[in-house]
Amino acid sequence: MKLKSYFSGTVEAAMELARKELGEDALLVNARPAAPEARHMGAYEVVFGATDGPRRTPAPADHAAQDTVRHDLADMKREIERLSKCLSGARLFAASAAEESGLAAQLMAQELDPILAQTAARGGSLEDFFEVDASLGRRGAARAVVALVGPPGAGKTTTLIKLAARYGLASRKPAQILSADVFRIAAADQLRSLASILGIGCEVVETPVALAQALEEHRHKDFVFLDTPGLGRDDLEDGADLARLIASHPEIDTHLVLSASMKPADMARVIERYEIFQPKKLLFTRIDETASFGPIVNEASRRELPVSFLATGQEIPDDLEPATKARLTELLGLSAKSSRSTGAAA
Repeated sequence: MKLKSYFSGTVEAAMELARKELGEDALLVNARPAAPEARHMGAYEVVFGATDGPRRTPAPADHAAQDTVRHDLADMKREIERLSKCLSGARLFAASAAEESGLAAQLMAQELDPILAQTAARGGSLEDFFEVDASLGRRGAARAVVALVGPPGAGKTTTLIKLAARYGLASRKPAQILSADVFRIAAADQLRSLASILGIGCEVVETPVALAQALEEHRHKDFVFLDTPGLGRDDLEDGADLARLIASHPEIDTHLVLSASMKPADMARVIERYEIFQPKKLLFTRIDETASFGPIVNEASRRELPVSFLATGQEIPDDLEPATKARLTELLGLSAKSSRSTGAAA
């Protein structure tokens, strides 16, 4: 038997090419995606087998010949059954490939990295590529000192109040709010007003030295929440001293606040600019303002920084939730089961 490969965009098209050349008696041997070096000839490779020449049929008068015919018929029946199974397998393969391609396209439409999208579509565990951590404070520290940094308009001040209400006020533990945002007078006033409603102390610190002193003065507080100015690309030099203090302080747990509705390229650039603060986690706001959640997973994976919280609207403290892997995969349209796959189920 001779084997020959046929390439085409679909398994069915390759099978049709083979039958036109080899005839209806050709046997399907294998069907698979084309190897990378042969992909230019078609997405799928189908291997067929054909006999070297026509099968000889002996005269029926001879008993030996009749036995041969019966054996040949039995062989043909077995080959037909095998071919039927191969055809069924080819159809299942084609359907599976189409489903895989559709899921990958769905994930890439959400701007998920193509490699991550293909991994998830093939049954890999997307959850293995990123981490979440909704804890507050540095590990081993006696208190939780939480700083929110990020670009202007990201929602730092509102998110800070949500955290203070949910974790400081609700726990009935002593809490303090510090604001280093001296660039916007209205921001400090808004923070004081909201802190007063919550019954939490609020203090504005105008310099990094004043911030260091305030952190020491409030050492007995279980929670200290630090608001920082929104620094644009041209303002980072003005905030360099503040960034160095936050990055070097052994107690400060720094969350980089980003809008989930940012363009992926802009989000990547902002994260690079804010490396001077050495953020420990990523916090995403405006979850309700986008339908593309791929960049969240992309950046968490690429920067090896866990996602801490997800914020939606302006309601305090309701519109804030701890990030979980199940929630992020759900936002991408994956169930927890499908994101872990059958082979990597946890």
